[in-house]
Amino acid sequence: MTTVVRVVPDVPSFSVDDGFAYRLPEGLEVAVGSIIRVPLGGRRVRGWVVSIGEPERPRLREVLGVSGDLPVFDQRLLEVLRWAAARYVAPLAALLAKATPPNLPYRSTGLEYAPLEPGPLNGLDGTAVVTLVGPGPWAPIVAPRVLRAAAAGRSSVLIASTVDEAQAVGAAMRAVAGDRVVFASSHLAAADVTSAWVRASTMAGTVLVGTREVALWPWAAPGLVVLVGEGRRGMKDKATPTIHTRDAVLRRQAVERFGVVMCDLVPSAEAITRSSSVTPMGRRAWGHVEIVDRRDDPPGTGLLAPATQAAMRASLAAGRRVLMFTDRRVAAQRCVSCRSIRRCPRCGAGPSGGDDCARCGTPVGACSQCGGRRFEALGSAAPRVMAEAARIVGHDAVGEAGSTRRVVVGTERDLPGLSVDLTVVVDADGPLLAPNYRAGEDALRVLGRAVAAAGTGRGRRAVVQTADPGHPVIAALVAGDPVDFVRSDASRRSAAGFPPGGEIVVVEASGLPSGAERELAEEIGRRAEVHGPAPSGDGLRWLLQGRDLVPARTVLRGVVGRWREGGARVRVDADPLEL
Repeated sequence: MTTVVRVVPDVPSFSVDDGFAYRLPEGLEVAVGSIIRVPLGGRRVRGWVVSIGEPERPRLREVLGVSGDLPVFDQRLLEVLRWAAARYVAPLAALLAKATPPNLPYRSTGLEYAPLEPGPLNGLDGTAVVTLVGPGPWAPIVAPRVLRAAAAGRSSVLIASTVDEAQAVGAAMRAVAGDRVVFASSHLAAADVTSAWVRASTMAGTVLVGTREVALWPWAAPGLVVLVGEGRRGMKDKATPTIHTRDAVLRRQAVERFGVVMCDLVPSAEAITRSSSVTPMGRRAWGHVEIVDRRDDPPGTGLLAPATQAAMRASLAAGRRVLMFTDRRVAAQRCVSCRSIRRCPRCGAGPSGGDDCARCGTPVGACSQCGGRRFEALGSAAPRVMAEAARIVGHDAVGEAGSTRRVVVGTERDLPGLSVDLTVVVDADGPLLAPNYRAGEDALRVLGRAVAAAGTGRGRRAVVQTADPGHPVIAALVAGDPVDFVRSDASRRSAAGFPPGGEIVVVEASGLPSGAERELAEEIGRRAEVHGPAPSGDGLRWLLQGRDLVPARTVLRGVVGRWREGGARVRVDADPLEL
């Protein structure tokens, strides 16, 4: 009796999403998720089996062979991959490839895990979604749950936002779980990644530690997934498909049923709204915070207010270490005359280095308070901050983050593992004026991490410079409580139709065929709000917004497919972090 299988070829096109039927020759055995070779046109291509047992029909071409001896997904993971293809408006083959190791997967033998005694559950239900709030370190906190899952023959997956943080988590977990721990990252050699993939997909009880690439791997008997820094930017792919690790894991949890723990200093609005519980790990998320009101500074004061300079000198005199933190994505400007922050009169964001709003493009012009036209920057790049600090405390005391100098100057990338006694946030207003709807949450997350580097205890503190001391983010910093702010911000965003209460898709395209603007407006306009197009590099940019964009995404697949077939370059960003 002839077996017919449906195969999605490894071709990055929407046109092959439904796959093609092939006849399986006698002697070949496959499963859903098997990698096989098939004829397609005049070529031989790789493909994945997505179903088995369709009715036989005439003139079917034969499967040429099977590659590897392990399927790379099962029916449940395939359901998640189809969901991701629809959500992120990507060809199904692009998602199936993310579940596939770089080399052909072959089953390994001879490795068995020693049995473990069950540990305490620590109050986490086996299928609950919970959020833990605090500075970490997270490995010791989740280790009892990981060990309990391993003792029950269930696997755990711990995903961090950067390679360095994943390596630190992996090292901590090896100290308690030994050879059960497997590390994986795209930075490793293909053979090492494939070896980790095989163990994670075949050996129940494995503790897989890695970066966002492992979120769509097959896992043997998953019992627990831990997201370390779930709200961080490193958890989302920049290239199409722009998958967010948190959303992919939560979708898998709904299908495969395992526990999820999301850990972060400042949780995302999505984490809070989708968790059954939100638990602070201490009375405060970070230590003592003092505010320096820059409205009191005379014009021309420079980057550091007199009170900030005094705090630096006092810390150095006491033998303490200082972090000068700067964030250069957006630098706040203030009016020299009245010292108010320069804002866009239309949307409230900051100017983009010139006189135009970075968010909506509106000319910002003169000061809205006094009409003045002279402005000074409240923040700057690390080299200028370093020069300013050296002028105050001496060149020998100042260096880059990672140096042994008493005063170090750093940005967000320098924060993991950094410990000081005093953090100085040079410009807290710049992040608050960032041109996106998540500006408040993102600002609190990065500023909170900078403040937390100073730790807690006698003599340890943070000094935050701002010209907007009444801002809710500043109040949350002082209170040491990010949860109330994020909940309030989530309500505000949802009321405006932004995530988590609404959906957004950004479409960027260049080399478009004639009539593309009209086509998008006509095809999508009945199913979502369409904003744009606006200039974007050498192309155009649209924003699609609505409470439910499932119908719009379905139609958009066809539009994007036609544009790409016509030679256009198209990027689709679902629920973008920047807007």
